[in-house]
Amino acid sequence: MTLEEIRALVRSDLEGVNRVIRARLKSAVPLVDQVADHIIAGGGKRLRPLLVVLAGRACGNDGHAVVEAAAFIEFIHTATLLHDDVVDGSSMRRGRDTANEVFGNQASVLVGDFVYSRAFQMMAALTNQRVMEIMAEATNVIAEGEVLQLMNAHDPDTTEQRYLEVIHRKTAKLFQAGAEVAAVLAGGPNNVVQALAAYGKHVGTAYQLMDDVLDYRSNPAERGKNLGDDLAEGKPTLPLIHALRHGDEAQKAAIRLAIENGGLAQLEPIVAAIESTGGLEYAARLAQSESERALKALDALPDTPYRTGLAALARFAVAHTT
Repeated sequence: MTLEEIRALVRSDLEGVNRVIRARLKSAVPLVDQVADHIIAGGGKRLRPLLVVLAGRACGNDGHAVVEAAAFIEFIHTATLLHDDVVDGSSMRRGRDTANEVFGNQASVLVGDFVYSRAFQMMAALTNQRVMEIMAEATNVIAEGEVLQLMNAHDPDTTEQRYLEVIHRKTAKLFQAGAEVAAVLAGGPNNVVQALAAYGKHVGTAYQLMDDVLDYRSNPAERGKNLGDDLAEGKPTLPLIHALRHGDEAQKAAIRLAIENGGLAQLEPIVAAIESTGGLEYAARLAQSESERALKALDALPDTPYRTGLAALARFAVAHTT
């Protein structure tokens, strides 16, 4: 199934999510509205809300609460992006100027706080204690992941384990929380709730691993990000870590220097080092393994078109090329 075919399974739900996003981002403060409009216009795949509504439907829930949950999951993601772009000094996302590039760092951080707190207003309105517990833990773990990534930046001694911990906290945790919340709102039995949480965790991990591969192997015009952005920011992702373990002395020295200093002066030889040591293939294999674990977790769900959609989404996580 293509991504559009997956979306078609829950098109009405996704349209509902878009309506909720627009309604809940409205503010009496004009600058908040301006930044919010910029964010909405930026689009994106919106994989997290897609996962949430698919998971809810797979558990037999067709209520509005899951649509609200999909929207607040996207809000948490959006808030982290607004903050990330300031921390990283990013000027481009999804092929457009970032909010901080257009409105400045201060506005971007403060509107990020608005979006984040609006998400919690929406959670509270559901009056479901378990949902609040899941999301409170998830947002705390995500914040820790941001700090861990900051600690790893410009550190060529970052291990694969430390890198995977950042992925789990910063990316996979929100996928996990979204799937788990959908199952809870659907009143799913405990084994289904746990299975969907595991599914979300593995899909999120696979997706981020592939995203890190694409940082060294994609068309910037199609992806909306510059090639080598992670290297420019001194982020030691798995392809670099693998090349540091298996490259020759000259390659290791060049990679260490690039991580320590950031920048793209040595991008071409470093990409060559990553390719010659099999770094991209290694990360892609790990992503494939995570996707297969996500598929296995779906065994706990009844056989429906929505479970099929979740399976297709797990495969898309390792097949996307932009």
